[in-house]
Amino acid sequence: MAPQAADLAANGARHWTRAVEFAALYLGAPVAVAVLLPPSAMFPALFAVTALGLVLLHVTPGFSWRELRAGAGRIGWRLVAVFTLATVAVGTAVVLATAPAAFLWLVLQDPALMLMIAALYPVLSALPQEIVFRPLFFRRYGALLTGDVRAQIVLNAAVFSLAHLMYWSWIVAAMTFAGGLAFAWSYRVRGNFPEAVVLHSLAGIVVFALGLGVFFYSGNVARPF
Repeated sequence: MAPQAADLAANGARHWTRAVEFAALYLGAPVAVAVLLPPSAMFPALFAVTALGLVLLHVTPGFSWRELRAGAGRIGWRLVAVFTLATVAVGTAVVLATAPAAFLWLVLQDPALMLMIAALYPVLSALPQEIVFRPLFFRRYGALLTGDVRAQIVLNAAVFSLAHLMYWSWIVAAMTFAGGLAFAWSYRVRGNFPEAVVLHSLAGIVVFALGLGVFFYSGNVARPF
């Protein structure tokens, strides 16, 4: 086989391998977790998938962990403030309309737990999720995506929402899709991974502080079948 033909064959094989990885990680895994596993096994499975995603990103050619620090000094704090206030406003309306008894429950009834969530959520939840759904998604699987940046962001938000299918809640699906749009835009358009992590962290803290955490609790999961 001529060198050029061999390169084309290798590129084709790599393309299909990445496509299978993408489908398994972002489509198959969340559906399998939501449909097949009991609630008690959901989080261990998700942690395992997240760990796999970190390994895949680490072995992605051309990727360096140092690049995730880029943008740390130019986070748009006005943007962050507006996003946080909007999250508070929308979240308050949603919790009062759907679960009024949960409004500010953690803040008022268990402030120590709320403080622990605020301290740990950015590191244990927001950061690993952002690594898997932003750099891994765009850096390792970018060649599979359409060239339209807006379409890429919508697709990214859609798979981020799908990753929360295990909660079987349209509220969770809508909230994570909206959040995914903001986080993906911050990373893909503004090129600022630290900013995406900050936005995700604050969104999660606000969600739990307002009482919307009741929809993100595996003990409340009720499958529709």
